Amino acid sequence: MRLTTKGRYAVTAVLDLAFHEQNGPVSLAAISDRQCISLSYLEQLFARLRRQGIVKSTRGPGGGYSLNREAADISVSDVIMAVDESCQVAGCDDSDGCQGDYQCLTHDLWNELSNEIRSFLASISLAEMMANKKVQNVSLRQDSAQSNAA
Repeated sequence: MRLTTKGRYAVTAVLDLAFHEQNGPVSLAAISDRQCISLSYLEQLFARLRRQGIVKSTRGPGGGYSLNREAADISVSDVIMAVDESCQVAGCDDSDGCQGDYQCLTHDLWNELSNEIRSFLASISLAEMMANKKVQNVSLRQDSAQSNAA
């Protein structure tokens, strides 16, 4: 699967946002501090996420970002696709020309695996990830580390 840093960071940042938005809009600086992701990179990701309707922004003092839909209605796949990532395992796409004008020997195998990965990621919502005890513990540890550093 060609999930790059962009897709991983987008999912991480949106999940962080989901954990912290109950107190109002979340600043990208806070997400940057907790997740150790560059602020300028987050700005680029959140511009795409906002255009795709995953998040919404609030301007002014106390502004920041919040989810545009309920966490249960946003899948991991939604976030990845919003930042223009693909879930292709290999260079084969859905066309017939992955090897010049012909399919490669393993074309169907890689396309089926890509479809399985897409289906898997589409079946997991942010709310489901938030309900995972291991994920909750990581979020609590990050919050604690951030408050100790302040």
